[in-house]
Amino acid sequence: MAISRVFLRPLVGAFFVANGIDSLRNADAIAREAKPVTDRFVPLVEKAAPDGTPVPTEAVTWVRVNGAVQITAAAAFATGKLPRVASGVLAASLVPSTAARYRFWEASDPSERREQLMHFFKNVSLTGGLLIAAGDTEGRPGLAWRARRAAKDARREARHLARSARREAKRVRAELT
Repeated sequence: MAISRVFLRPLVGAFFVANGIDSLRNADAIAREAKPVTDRFVPLVEKAAPDGTPVPTEAVTWVRVNGAVQITAAAAFATGKLPRVASGVLAASLVPSTAARYRFWEASDPSERREQLMHFFKNVSLTGGLLIAAGDTEGRPGLAWRARRAAKDARREARHLARSARREAKRVRAELT
């Protein structure tokens, strides 16, 4: 593993651990900010969830779930356990939390708007970095490359077997005549 991954994953993970702890500790205050987003989000989840699956409707519950997801995924990312999955989960968790906490378009005060805008773009940047990390194969071939390589090898082997079969058939035909 590259030395940069050893040091940088924990640095990125630390932000999400702190953010997740903050979400768990201050769930009520954050839920007031998140309520407009969760009110729109819950019906979509209810439609997507299989019948009979309980879906929380309170914003406080969603804030706590998001905080717990961030802590868990950040710990996995920082320690290198399933880092591609963990970074994808962290990127996905940033979308609703960014939309809930940093709605700069609603701010009327210019200084508050500027601060909200900076936090919004900080989270957008973090999302971009996490998506890059989600695609990082650490120098090893990814699944798509392996699938293409297996298909190429199978085609080559099939051509080889077909040539061998034609040669063998030609040899048998020559022996029979």
